[in-house]
Amino acid sequence: MAQIRLIGITGGIATGKSAVCAILEKFGIPLIDFDILSREVVEPEKPAWKDITVFFGDSVLNKDKSINRAYLKKIVFKDAEKLKKLESFIHPRVKESFISLTEAYFKKKPNGIMQAGVPLLIEADMTDMFDYIVLVWLPFEKQIKRLIKRDNIPYKQAKRIIDAQTPIEEKKKYADSIIDNFGSLQNTEKQVIKLIDYIMDEKSVF
Repeated sequence: MAQIRLIGITGGIATGKSAVCAILEKFGIPLIDFDILSREVVEPEKPAWKDITVFFGDSVLNKDKSINRAYLKKIVFKDAEKLKKLESFIHPRVKESFISLTEAYFKKKPNGIMQAGVPLLIEADMTDMFDYIVLVWLPFEKQIKRLIKRDNIPYKQAKRIIDAQTPIEEKKKYADSIIDNFGSLQNTEKQVIKLIDYIMDEKSVF
């Protein structure tokens, strides 16, 4: 088996990607969290922030000039073209930051292994950037219930958000492994441990 160094963790919104990433971290695989990167690249006065404010206007800003993410989400998930425009401002900058972080890590640890939590890995056409892709899966009805509860939003809004992403069933064809996150956390952890054993190719991480 070819050496696996960079693992991409993806899935639909509210499927439990963070839980899977946390388990991998517990067993010694460091994480680059794309949710954090996407916040960093839109900090006030950075290039993505400037592009967003020019296109959407100052109405998407909080008093401290930070992006009002909740308000911006409401705008873009009602308009597919605006969503694409927003992604064109953010995704290239996030990729640049990601590449810089991975290069620095593997320079220090040439034989290391790293994971990245990437919600829109498929949508952003990043499959070629990873040695191994893991999809965290939930059936649609379970996914939408979790999203409604997590974000305290109505069904129609949750469905719009999910519909704006590539259908999770379609994402399966891009995955090297699928984690079924339908059951308990213990069940999910068992699956992740099996995944670690395979990825490490008989190298102990315990």
